[in-house]
Amino acid sequence: MTPDVLIHPQFDPIALAIGPLAVRWYGLMYLVAFAAVLVLGRLRLATPAARAIGMDAKALDDLLLYGVFGVLLGGRLGYIVFYKPDYYLAHPTEIIAIWQGGLAFHGGMLGVILAVALFAWRRGIPFLAVGDFLAPLVPLGLAAGRLGN
Repeated sequence: MTPDVLIHPQFDPIALAIGPLAVRWYGLMYLVAFAAVLVLGRLRLATPAARAIGMDAKALDDLLLYGVFGVLLGGRLGYIVFYKPDYYLAHPTEIIAIWQGGLAFHGGMLGVILAVALFAWRRGIPFLAVGDFLAPLVPLGLAAGRLGN
């Protein structure tokens, strides 16, 4: 006899609805992830390693903006290329319809890596040094994304 366990709990993916506007849990978790990077990043700015590579509050804000674009563009392109390339080739106007869902983790990860590389190159900071700065900031954002799923 098996115990009663919720393997796949069914809950409403919409956290808040105001008229036709629906805010989904997954979208809220993206905001939580970005806020966590910002808050923890501000704490990391006080470390000697951050000062050694020239990271300051403005650089962190810029890095977060790069990351936001990287995760959204990469996630969307990853979803399109890895999951439904034929569909989007036949319906190219729907590529921008992110409100219908469709972001892929691995595409988002590649997008963030490229965005961080671009940030590092434009700032003249070694890519791995920026990665070392970011590494402790990432787990809370990933956890938020998993919770949003």
